[in-house]
Amino acid sequence: MSVISVRLNSEEEKVLKTLTDYFHEERSTLLKKSMYELYEDIQDIKFIENHIESKEVKEFITGEELLS
Repeated sequence: MSVISVRLNSEEEKVLKTLTDYFHEERSTLLKKSMYELYEDIQDIKFIENHIESKEVKEFITGEELLS
């Protein structure tokens, strides 16, 4: 396990304090969750880009069609 030191300016510290109070989570837990959310976003983007570039894409459906 590694330990990372993060320096926050006063505005960033204020935001982190607000988040810890709101979510009742430790600072390190919130930072880890944020890191994983960003990582998942990248993975989602890569998946979508690969799918669009693939020759298998024939047609798209609308959100309404998907939900009906």
